[in-house]
Amino acid sequence: MATLATFKVPTIDNEPMKSYAPGSVERQALISAISEMEKQLPFEVPCIVNGKEIKTGKLAKQPMPHDHARHLCTYHEADEATVASAIDGALAAKDAWENMPWSDRAAIFLKAADLASGKYRYQLLAATILGQGKNVWQAEIDSAAELSDFFRFGVKFVEELYAQQPSKNAPGAWNRVEYRPLEGFVLAVSPFNFTAIGGNLPGTPAMVGNVVVWKPSPAATYSNYLVYKVLAEAGVPAGVIQFVPGPPPEVVAQAINHREFAALHFTGSTFIFRKLWKDIALNLEKYRSYPRIVGETGGKNFHVIHKSAEIKNAVLQTVRGAFEYQGQKCSACSRVYVSASVWKAGFKEQLLAEVAKIKVGAPQDWTNFMGPVIGRPAYDKILGYIQKAREGGAEILIGGSGDDSKGYFIQPTVILSKDPKSITFVDEIFGPVVSVYVFEDEDFDKTLDLIDETTQYALTGAIFSTDRQALIKASNRLRNAAGNVYYNDKCTGAVVGQQPFGGARASGTNDKAGSVSIFYRFVSARSIKENFVGLEGFEYPSNLV
Repeated sequence: MATLATFKVPTIDNEPMKSYAPGSVERQALISAISEMEKQLPFEVPCIVNGKEIKTGKLAKQPMPHDHARHLCTYHEADEATVASAIDGALAAKDAWENMPWSDRAAIFLKAADLASGKYRYQLLAATILGQGKNVWQAEIDSAAELSDFFRFGVKFVEELYAQQPSKNAPGAWNRVEYRPLEGFVLAVSPFNFTAIGGNLPGTPAMVGNVVVWKPSPAATYSNYLVYKVLAEAGVPAGVIQFVPGPPPEVVAQAINHREFAALHFTGSTFIFRKLWKDIALNLEKYRSYPRIVGETGGKNFHVIHKSAEIKNAVLQTVRGAFEYQGQKCSACSRVYVSASVWKAGFKEQLLAEVAKIKVGAPQDWTNFMGPVIGRPAYDKILGYIQKAREGGAEILIGGSGDDSKGYFIQPTVILSKDPKSITFVDEIFGPVVSVYVFEDEDFDKTLDLIDETTQYALTGAIFSTDRQALIKASNRLRNAAGNVYYNDKCTGAVVGQQPFGGARASGTNDKAGSVSIFYRFVSARSIKENFVGLEGFEYPSNLV
């Protein structure tokens, strides 16, 4: 179809979040959606290749972490033939997709946003609550608001990208730039902890004309399957995004060993990301082009509390930053550095009092602030770190215990240590554990150095102070210690279009999801010059006598 106008996308804004207050329409709608979903358990999830359901017969389960004897779905794991078909089908769909007019691709993703925030909202929330253990608010900000924001703002950002054109033209000529999708296919490997990331990792490259093989996390299979259904219903053509759940090592290895592998879009552990980078490097001679590698890989995020900090705010922001979604956010606060005068003036007592209020239990109980951790490996790992802290001489101020009899529940835990280089300050735990170090007021500068040097990560951090000079000093000294820094606010909660998200060092490639920056990684620009006036001769004036 010919494009007969230059179209502008509708005005974009962040998806309004519903409150789910008692007696609200949305609370009743979500209660009904959860109840209906629980009646139908377990669901069966196929692979989706070229728009068709593929049932390999090799079955795996997605347990519900709050009730691990039951499972949300049984899913068919992609085998070698399925992955090969997915890659071939994606490549076959590539030409038509990249040549679809931008306005039509944009319309598809705008519709997907409306479907996610409307028709599918409560299904997505219910699947995220039951399958990934999020409470209602955490599910709302993730699978409704952020997912919709990624799609809507993505369209806006691509429009801005395509509008970036050369500022100069020689007389009798016109210069242009087009932003081609990459040659080959993109492999998207998404995590369990954000349904929205499950949509964004395949959605971002697809929006600029790439085709994608998407391997979702085993622990988020059902919610991600619903995201796929949203995209398909919105009009993403069959084959453009291939949905291939399955064992990560086998699926990923087959994809990165293919000649047409063009990019990896990854969120997960630093260890796995580094291994994949090495594996990709070993295959360089095999590929058509140098693959793009885009990843976000976790953090060991800090709050530093200056002597001038407003204590109540610092306490409450720390509680939210550390214990929302059981600390299973890449951005979660996991180490806190508190000025001694603030610690003694009430920070300790207020922190422990607030943590003691936290209710832990099944996420369908609206009064629970914390739910379960995602599974057995996480449960054992987190409690293992708490035990190592005890053995190392640290003091468990509150929490420190778990109960796995029905679900994988761990109490919110605060550890006080005199050794700021002990293991729980260094390693990513990814659970409801925060370690505290109290420093002398006059050692603020030394503590900033300590924060910067203690871990390999550099994702998020927060500085609490009412002294502007202290904020400036800390911000400058910690410039490379966090890709997202917050003043007097918790280190979690980046919003699409407001705080572009990502970190460097061992936290990833810092390509800033939720901004135009991420889209540059999935395009390959081509400059076009058109000349309007022909030559009369080949000599230049300098050749003349």
